[in-house]
Amino acid sequence: MLFTKKRKLQNPHILVAYFSRSGNTRRIAKAICWQTGGTLFEIQPRTPYPPSYEETVAKAREEIQRGYLPALKERAGGMKPYKTVFIGSPNWWGTLAPPAAAFLAEHGLAGRIVVPFCTYGGSGIEELCGTVARLCPQARVLSAFEAYGPKAKTGAVKRQTGKWLRRIGMIR
Repeated sequence: MLFTKKRKLQNPHILVAYFSRSGNTRRIAKAICWQTGGTLFEIQPRTPYPPSYEETVAKAREEIQRGYLPALKERAGGMKPYKTVFIGSPNWWGTLAPPAAAFLAEHGLAGRIVVPFCTYGGSGIEELCGTVARLCPQARVLSAFEAYGPKAKTGAVKRQTGKWLRRIGMIR
């Protein structure tokens, strides 16, 4: 679902696309969207993951091992105006969650700036940036942001997100 919130600045050239199972990645995506003025897009698989954490982990592990990219509920639509695409995902088994990978595979991001961010529970960024670069070979992939999932609820992570956005030149 695409939407923008009223905020001080609006940047029609930035898309913040994310997949979130528990809400942690969603909070980071909203903080990025608020600070950059971008448009928020939630990536949703056509068939939702099971409600049980254990079942989701097992299904995700199998999908990643097979290289499976699930069908998505909807596409982001007109990608032409977006020069920068932030892509957010929980770190599942050291890489992007399959719905986020499917989003990158489906949308032509050649010539754009792609900026990964993730939340994690056990391990950090690991292979996530390499996966993004592999799925977007003709895009410029910037340095990623990572946050420990439970801390995504704190003001400190929002401040860290702002510092990261300044460091990579997305805000002043």
